[in-house]
Amino acid sequence: MASVHHRYTSVDGHRLFFREAGDPGAPALVLLHGFPTSSYMFRNLIPALADRYHVIAPDHLGFGLSDAPPVEEFDYTFDALTDLTAGLLRALGINRYAMYVQDYGAPIGWRLALRDPSAITAIVTQNGNGYDAGFVESFWKAVWAYQNEPTSDTEAAVRQFFTLDATRWQYLTGVADETLVDPDTWHHDYALISRPGNDEVQLKLLRDYATNAPLYPRLHEYFRATRVPLLAAWGRGDEIFGPAGAEAFADDLPDAEIRVLDGGHFLLESALDEVAGLVRNFLGRASMG
Repeated sequence: MASVHHRYTSVDGHRLFFREAGDPGAPALVLLHGFPTSSYMFRNLIPALADRYHVIAPDHLGFGLSDAPPVEEFDYTFDALTDLTAGLLRALGINRYAMYVQDYGAPIGWRLALRDPSAITAIVTQNGNGYDAGFVESFWKAVWAYQNEPTSDTEAAVRQFFTLDATRWQYLTGVADETLVDPDTWHHDYALISRPGNDEVQLKLLRDYATNAPLYPRLHEYFRATRVPLLAAWGRGDEIFGPAGAEAFADDLPDAEIRVLDGGHFLLESALDEVAGLVRNFLGRASMG
């Protein structure tokens, strides 16, 4: 099994952590994590793919082991996180790649694709929305209320997402056998998003998530124009991005592969082998197309 390297590099004065495995001469695969996690969510997927691919999995600024400057020193937006990701890829000499996006990783990935469509060879989206369909109202209504009117009351409601219980909920909801999910996952994530000042980072990104839906029409046009190979691998029990979010990709990509699997938001924790097999087969076909 391929060795996974744990590295740091500086991009625009910020120290970014990333995991890297595989032959640098192999086709590149970039893994983009979501909230509230980090590249740690890919720790088991990376070695399962690195025999065929040069795998890069960064921690976004403010997450994981990357720097987390306070909001007074960095304007946390999805545009800004995309800038840093693009800078990291340039520093590593990666100019064509497939991407695997999840949750917050999706709007970063969509921006990368819209900025440089020719760079993207294929897309795997795992519980990462690109359509209005699939947003589960019971989760998102608090976010929408905070975005529309950031008051002390609406802020208090979304701050509940930063708790240990809420992080555990993200990992376990929708998983039939909860004993498959390592408790280290939610404890790891909670410890890192609980760093002093990180609550303000996360609040800023929740507000900025409102900038993503206006990009969807351009994203859909990109899909239609490029017919980029796409696999949507989705946890059926996700109570944040429901299965309708997966099925929507077929609206603009009729050849998209849509797989809704038993599991939740963090599908890799309970269905690693199944997802890894789907990704390997999909990317193998995409490279021949």
